Amino acid sequence: MLFAILFEDNPDADPNIRKSLMPDHLAFLENQKGQVHAAGPMKERDGTPAGGLWLVDAASAEAVDALVKSDPFWPTGLRKSYQVLAWTQVFKQES
Repeated sequence: MLFAILFEDNPDADPNIRKSLMPDHLAFLENQKGQVHAAGPMKERDGTPAGGLWLVDAASAEAVDALVKSDPFWPTGLRKSYQVLAWTQVFKQES
């Protein structure tokens, strides 16, 4: 089953957390590439960080919760919250 995970950043979090843990976070995503099809940051129109988005293939929403909570970013307080939404792909542009 496909899921979209929307992350909301914690505006009160230390901005150095992202920078210091980015290599670990990217290694985590690389290790999960069988499940995580796409991942990346989102920004407000003015360029202010606004969170992130993952597209994930998982057996259940509970499996997605476990995946999110195993990300090195999760225990740091960088993420304020996340939302898991079931997603059905109806179009894919071929490259």
